[in-house]
Amino acid sequence: MLRRKLKRGFTLVELMIVVAIVGVLAALAIYGVRKYIANAKTAEARNALGRLSKDASSAYSREGMAGTVLALGGTTDVINRLCGSATKTVPAGKASIQGKKYQSSPDEWNVDKASGGSLAAGFACLRFSMQDPQYFMYNYTSSGTTGATGDNFTATAEGDLNGDGVLSKFTLKGTIQEESGKGGKVLTIAPNLEEENPEE
Repeated sequence: MLRRKLKRGFTLVELMIVVAIVGVLAALAIYGVRKYIANAKTAEARNALGRLSKDASSAYSREGMAGTVLALGGTTDVINRLCGSATKTVPAGKASIQGKKYQSSPDEWNVDKASGGSLAAGFACLRFSMQDPQYFMYNYTSSGTTGATGDNFTATAEGDLNGDGVLSKFTLKGTIQEESGKGGKVLTIAPNLEEENPEE
């Protein structure tokens, strides 16, 4: 009797329970890995927008003065201003980042380079570029370049990591504000990104 009990194997119910547990664990593992990969990819947009905001702040801190020759005894105002809007996104179209990576060229980031006495705008003014292949399409817009209180900028990164046509969007904003009681102006950056469909 004792020998028969020792030789007894697993019942079908016990085996089915083990298979069910393994299946649930596998499903959780797949979900976790997908989530991890998506977060790793979206880190590109978060890091790039952080760099963009720092570059916008540095560009605002640079002294902007007229590029013309002053008359003897003449003066020119020192203006802290935002960079003008980029005329093109990088890459130029959403199809280039739909479920794939895009390798930009330096020329794309320098489209708005200064020429003929005009001031640089966009990514050229910000001195921002990316050398590595990218999952996201980047844009920069500003409401004004005079350095007036209330002028603001918006930096965006749009991507389609799974290639389904639904875009994720990350946005970071900054605004020129007046320091109360001091008469000076500062460029303040939003403390966090705005995110739409971050895992798309």
